[in-house]
Amino acid sequence: MSSQLNLANSITIARILLVPVFLVILLSGLPQPYGDLLAAAVFILAAATDKLDGYVARRSKQVTTLGQFLDPLADKLLIAAALIALVAQDRVAAWVAMVIIGREIAVSVLRIIGVSQGVSIPADKYGKLKTVLQIVYVVYVLFPTADIAELIHVSTDVADYIQWALAIVVVVVTLASGINYFRNARGLIHMPGASD
Repeated sequence: MSSQLNLANSITIARILLVPVFLVILLSGLPQPYGDLLAAAVFILAAATDKLDGYVARRSKQVTTLGQFLDPLADKLLIAAALIALVAQDRVAAWVAMVIIGREIAVSVLRIIGVSQGVSIPADKYGKLKTVLQIVYVVYVLFPTADIAELIHVSTDVADYIQWALAIVVVVVTLASGINYFRNARGLIHMPGASD
């Protein structure tokens, strides 16, 4: 196990540890818009480490089974925590969060079953696109878009329309990538209770 705890995986673990920091800032009631901007900064920092740990792992040839499991898990924890907190603040529709988190749970269960059978299911390009879109969506919600709209003399309705458009795109891509994971897993893993 110690050989699995390399620099790349340590960066991934640091991303997981940034999740409670992000939540404390977001829910602490700091004066706005500074609280949201600080929360967005921590969120972006955590999201950026996703690229960093992947780069370090490939550069130093430290790609491990643990890393392939922890990396997408860290992304899911970050996104799920952000969505749940934003739903609690009535800033994200509950159904959007439910669809996204439901997909993440389903894929995580698939990965766990794969690991138990010695099969690694790394993130594919659609999963990575899904993650990028989810990050963009959360950051957009966190930023004071209504205040910015008023500052540049644009109707605040425009900001709302953009948020809904982003939500729809994120939900569609999230569902499509989830279906793709299960399709790719056919023949690689055996679901519990399935006949051989």
